[in-house]
Amino acid sequence: MRGLQERSSSLFSYVSIEERIPASHPLRRIRKLADQALDLIG
Repeated sequence: MRGLQERSSSLFSYVSIEERIPASHPLRRIRKLADQALDLIG
């Protein structure tokens, strides 16, 4: 009486963030700049 049960997609992802963001994505350049700035202060 509960009706059909549909499976939902997985809650967790096992793909690394490095694999998800393309090499040419602007976030990669921003990360490099942020890492350099943090190296200067720490």
